[in-house]
Amino acid sequence: MPPKTKEKGVKAGSQKKKKNAGVEAESMHRLAVLEKELLQDHLALWRDEARRAKASENQLKQRLQGLEAELEGARSEGKAIYAEMSRQCRALQEEMETRSRRLEEEVRGLREQLEMCQKEAEAARREAEEVLGERDQTLAQLRAHVADMEAKYEEILHGSLDGLLAKLRAVKPQWDKDVLRLHARHKEQLRQFGLNPLDL
Repeated sequence: MPPKTKEKGVKAGSQKKKKNAGVEAESMHRLAVLEKELLQDHLALWRDEARRAKASENQLKQRLQGLEAELEGARSEGKAIYAEMSRQCRALQEEMETRSRRLEEEVRGLREQLEMCQKEAEAARREAEEVLGERDQTLAQLRAHVADMEAKYEEILHGSLDGLLAKLRAVKPQWDKDVLRLHARHKEQLRQFGLNPLDL
């Protein structure tokens, strides 16, 4: 009985190994198929990448050619601009030199006019000082003359007033008598009309 059991065990193990080998072979086959498909996918991707890279390279070449053309145009334009700016700079420099010479001539003329005006102003100042001196001297003489005339007029006025007062003093007694006589006559006339002079 035991030997039989051993045989059955060997057969079962052999069958199990065959089954495992079949499964392993199928797995290997599937793995190979997957690797093949993966490689095909990678190859397709690489081809697409290569096509895109080629297209990008062509675009970059075209862009580079365009940039080179633009650069050359910019260089030509820069040269033209530099030439124009140089011409304008020379023209401006010539204009500035001409204007500078004209301004120097104007400054020289203005300085000469200023010197002449200063001389004329100095001469006018001296003349004005002389005129003012003469005027002050004349005013001083006139003031002295006026003061002398005022003193003389004051002396004449005082003399006339003194003479008038002396005459008034001389005639005052006679005037007083005449006034008293006239007053008495008026009082008498009032009494003749029946009036009291004290009531008036």
